[in-house]
Amino acid sequence: MISSASRPQLAAKARLRRDRRTDRLMILYPEKGMELSPTAAEIVRLCTGENTVAEIVERLGASYTTADRATIEREVLDLLNALADRCLIEERS
Repeated sequence: MISSASRPQLAAKARLRRDRRTDRLMILYPEKGMELSPTAAEIVRLCTGENTVAEIVERLGASYTTADRATIEREVLDLLNALADRCLIEERS
């Protein structure tokens, strides 16, 4: 389970690519793809294995000033845990 202290990164089987047709970022994985919303793409781009979830939330908080930190953190954790359930995001070891 991904937590605020986790350092998430894309799983080895996943790649972040731009869709030529829609120009949106997608996570590509064996025989499938998942189109990301602009906010989800921003979160996944920050999942380098270097940033903690708390650091990702702080960066997003600077961009999304109308949302409170608790809401941003909950939504980031929900997204990352959903991607982790699909084995697309993992904690850096």
